[in-house]
This record gives sequence, C-alpha cells and structure tokens, in this order.
Amino acid sequence: MDRIRLLGLTIDRVNMDEALKFIDGMVARKKPGHVVTADASMIVIAREDPELASIVERADLVTADGAGLLWASRLFGQPIRDRVSGVDLVARICERSAEGGPSAYFLGAAPGIAEEAAEALRSRYPGARIVGTRHGYFKASEEPQVVADIRAARPDVLFVAFGIPKQEKFIQRNRDAMGVPVSIGIGGSFDVHSGRVPRAPLWMQRAGLEWLFRLMQNPGKLSKVMLLPRFVALALRVKITGR
Repeated sequence: MDRIRLLGLTIDRVNMDEALKFIDGMVARKKPGHVVTADASMIVIAREDPELASIVERADLVTADGAGLLWASRLFGQPIRDRVSGVDLVARICERSAEGGPSAYFLGAAPGIAEEAAEALRSRYPGARIVGTRHGYFKASEEPQVVADIRAARPDVLFVAFGIPKQEKFIQRNRDAMGVPVSIGIGGSFDVHSGRVPRAPLWMQRAGLEWLFRLMQNPGKLSKVMLLPRFVALALRVKITGR
C-alpha cells in the first residue's frame, strides 16, 4: 500500500479500483475492519481531537475524499491522483453486490432516508444485497440493540452515515461487537442516493467544487464548509514553517 503522511494523518494513495480490491481482501479475511474516507474537515478536526486522529491512524484503509486533500498532496509533492469518496464507494459496492459481491447494511441519516437510498440502489442495481437499514436517530441506551441487529444481519460491509467524527467513533467503539469485515463512514451519502439531495454536476465534481454545490443546496452545512479556509491556512503554514 502506497501511504503518505499529510498534515498529521496517514492517507493511502489509491484509486477506486485499488480501494475496491483492498476491500475485497478485507471481506475475504472476515476480521472486523475499518475504512476511513478522509476530507479536509477531518484533517482539521483531527488536529483538535486526539481520539479521532488515533482512529484514523489505526484504520485499515484511508482514502482521500475531497479536492482539498488532492490539492494539499500536490502542495507537499506527494500527489494523490484520484478521489475515492464515500458516496461513490456506496454506489460501486452496491453495483458489485448485484454481481455476487459483498452484502451491505445502511446505518444513519434521518428516519426513512437509509431505506429510500437502499430502494433507489436496488432499483439501479437489481440484485444488490442490502441486508438491513436503520436510521441514525437513536438514543445512547439503544446502541447495544443497534449493534446486535447489525451483527445478526451479518453484512460484509457496513455504511455508517453519522458525520465526522461521530461515525468513526461509533465504528471504533463497536467494530468487534458488530463483527463486520468492512465498516465505512460515509457522511451524507444516503441523502444523495435517496434523491433527497442532488449531487453536483460532473463538471463541479471534477473542478473540486462539490462542496460549493452542497452549500448552495443546504446552507446548514456552512459550519463544515468554514473548516475549508482553516484547512488551507494549515496547509500553507506547515508548508512554509514545517510545523
């Protein structure tokens, strides 16, 4: 695995096909594992959250999800060519599931959204094995039952849509009890796949402007978007001062 250190975190320089091949190996291994899709906001949050930083460092695979990381990797002379996003991983794994690949469980988002995303993806990929869904609005006292339900469903891949860092901490806290070979935090991906939130046009994705499109669609994401200037300032400071 080609790994680099980027602003304090380890990132794997993989494209989508390489990431999927690695995930196939995790499924075959059958031991609980964790895949992190890291973006600029995660870098900033991890600088102030040692628990999150530790979780990312212990993950089996950390992909670059966002134009900010690709820009920073070029700035430091270790270019990551391809973005491997949570929303694309959901689609590609469901596509492979329909062809006899891994089964999946959808956990997170508001009530009804995970189910709508599952229905849309089953329609798009007939035969996709989505073995369970559960919204993310449950009490802490209900977490053991949620974990038990996931374990009983025995998915190969668990997608968790709680947002950073809640989804990563949930996975780390429960990975052994759930027994899922691959758990992946995927942020707002179910909102996109359900059709509730449209995805940015392809030209905006390629130009690294998907964050702007999401802000235009949902001004409530302003607090997350405001982490981007902090990320840029951090990268430039480290580039200039070395710390």
